[in-house]
Amino acid sequence: MDEDEVDHGNNQLTERAPRLVRSTAKPVAKSNVELLPHAESNKVMDHIISLTPRTYSEARLIGEHYRQGKPVIMNLSDMEESERKRLVDFASGLVFGHHGSIERVTPKVFLLTPPNVSVSVEDKNSAAQASFFNQS
Repeated sequence: MDEDEVDHGNNQLTERAPRLVRSTAKPVAKSNVELLPHAESNKVMDHIISLTPRTYSEARLIGEHYRQGKPVIMNLSDMEESERKRLVDFASGLVFGHHGSIERVTPKVFLLTPPNVSVSVEDKNSAAQASFFNQS
């Protein structure tokens, strides 16, 4: 600490005037990386992927469809309670990480919606109806 930084009257630091710092580093070359628009951003979604996993190991398939920008219905009625909770936790992290949303359609059916997709109320109702009849 420099002598001019200390106020000897009450032992508090005082503000210091900004200094000009010269860098000895070389300028950075222009990057070859370009940001490309999302390939599916203009694509019209005409269907929802409906999956009925039986074990937690099928979570990968759900994640792959979701990362491709497709809405996914998860019907968890054929799973044991402990694995169902794990899969809901996985799906929650998946949609959080991709800025999407998750909705409970029925007690054992969930809709995962990517951020660039909007699912109409009619589609939600028909998906809920179809999943309702498939529950055990």
